[in-house]
Amino acid sequence: MQKIKMTTPIVEIDGDEMTRVLWQMIKDELILPFVDLKSEYYDLSLVERDRTDDQITIDAALACKKHGVAVKCATITPNQQRQEEYNLKRLYPSPNATLRGILDGTIFRTPIMVNNISPVVKPWKKPITIARHAYGDVYKNAELRTTEPGTAILTFIGESGEIKTKLVQKLNGNAVIQGMHNLEDSIKKYAHSCFKFALDTKQDLWFSTKDTISKTYDGVFKEIFQNVYDAEYKIAFEKSGIEYFYTLIDDAVARVVRSEGGYVWACKNYDGDVMSDMVSAAFGSLAMMSSVLLAPDGTCEYEAAHGTVTRHYYRYLEGEKTSTNPMATIFAWGGALSKRGELDSLPELVHFGEALREVSVKTIEEGIMTGDLINVAEGDNLQRVDSEEFLFAIKERLTNHLNNN
Repeated sequence: MQKIKMTTPIVEIDGDEMTRVLWQMIKDELILPFVDLKSEYYDLSLVERDRTDDQITIDAALACKKHGVAVKCATITPNQQRQEEYNLKRLYPSPNATLRGILDGTIFRTPIMVNNISPVVKPWKKPITIARHAYGDVYKNAELRTTEPGTAILTFIGESGEIKTKLVQKLNGNAVIQGMHNLEDSIKKYAHSCFKFALDTKQDLWFSTKDTISKTYDGVFKEIFQNVYDAEYKIAFEKSGIEYFYTLIDDAVARVVRSEGGYVWACKNYDGDVMSDMVSAAFGSLAMMSSVLLAPDGTCEYEAAHGTVTRHYYRYLEGEKTSTNPMATIFAWGGALSKRGELDSLPELVHFGEALREVSVKTIEEGIMTGDLINVAEGDNLQRVDSEEFLFAIKERLTNHLNNN
């Protein structure tokens, strides 16, 4: 079989631990035998981020903006334990937060549905897409820990010289203080992305915050969304027969578990992080979730929206074969290659990316799956396989599919 040609590279962002191992397996078995891969490689392993003082993460983000399409492996955000384990110079920020801070935009996460795994939430019949704001909030916060009584004050100093202050709290003992921010321009871009995505996919759009408590911060989100909708999208939504509505996040959670799915749920950054894990787990597994960051300039970063599977990695280092689910990473590669093909007018590359995702789903539907799915799957033909065996099964079906189409 002649390999599929590429003309423009994708940005390849490698990661950590077991997902890094799977990354190479996927390339070796499912990408390189079929595609003459062009990629600009960035190693965002914790070791390399430490060696470069995290400059590698910034370089990767700028490369994403340059080439327009990226695919990213899962990475570690270090805590104190990780700092000691890897002998790090400092606690580096979340690489995802750094990438998203530079790229801006919105993360759209949708469950990967297969017909032999039913959602644990019985009413759910259709996927629920989480639209997660990719900038600010707790991911770009500033924190202080104090060791005496005192007064915490929030202060803004404008370029004009104007100073605004607000009392946070008079503290009668040791305390922790956190400051968060967001940008109105970023919120507007987020709103536009959500409305456009809902229109493109012809799905209702829900948006939720907690403006009854966070009257200014969350209130600005609510106000901007409503203004953007009224000014630019209301007529189009009505013509398409879809709905936009705002509700408090606690009400949204209650509505979600009673719904049948089939809509876009827009959440602020942290809310989207939590709710996307809830949705993916309820649909089968954290590894059964596609994720793409869509930036205002058109940049697309496809990623595996889960952790680095540390427990499996330690077992792998001891020589054990693990049954780690690579579906999210496979979908990231498939999405990135399809998008690259679309932008470069390469229909064969578009077809390959689509076929890679399609046959991966069919492999599970034929009963071949990793350990995280075997206990929630239905049918009498289920076969638990390790990661390599799962990839080999996909490769066999992908080869047949490409030869016959």
